[in-house]
Amino acid sequence: MRPPANPLRRWGLSWGGWLDNRHGEWWLLAQLVLIAAHLLPPWPAPGAWGYAWPLPLALAGAVLFLVGLVLAAQAFWGLGASLTPLPDPIPGALLVSSGAYGRCRHPLYQAVLLCSLGVTLALGSLLHLALLLGLAAVLGGKARREERALAAVHPEYAAYRAATPAIIPRLPWLDWRVL
Repeated sequence: MRPPANPLRRWGLSWGGWLDNRHGEWWLLAQLVLIAAHLLPPWPAPGAWGYAWPLPLALAGAVLFLVGLVLAAQAFWGLGASLTPLPDPIPGALLVSSGAYGRCRHPLYQAVLLCSLGVTLALGSLLHLALLLGLAAVLGGKARREERALAAVHPEYAAYRAATPAIIPRLPWLDWRVL
């Protein structure tokens, strides 16, 4: 049986799923809303504190954002046909554990957090810091759901999970390996 040509169908996205969260659609929605909210202007604006935001911090933030984009592209291409925005894996998809996925189990999530940190540093915004923390919470929860599903379909996942950091090495909410 050939997989559907439409990637939205191949990923398992459906109107019913958005209503009942059957494939983790609500995790994806929360992630997308938090990412889109990064387009909001800084609040409070650093000038409201009575001083200009330091240029080195703004430049460091821009560099982190660009590095995050490069890492995201690397992870995106590394997944190939196994790519899905949902936490439930595509039926029959291979487990990818090399390349970016040898560095951490969720390099796309790592890249999103790095981009968010970059925006936060570039803008000097408490709002964007809150968005970064919200993304960390959502992506940590989404990754845990994803891992339960991956462990159920890939017997080798337990060894991979034990040997490879989740998202950010040694950060408790973002790396839950038994060390």
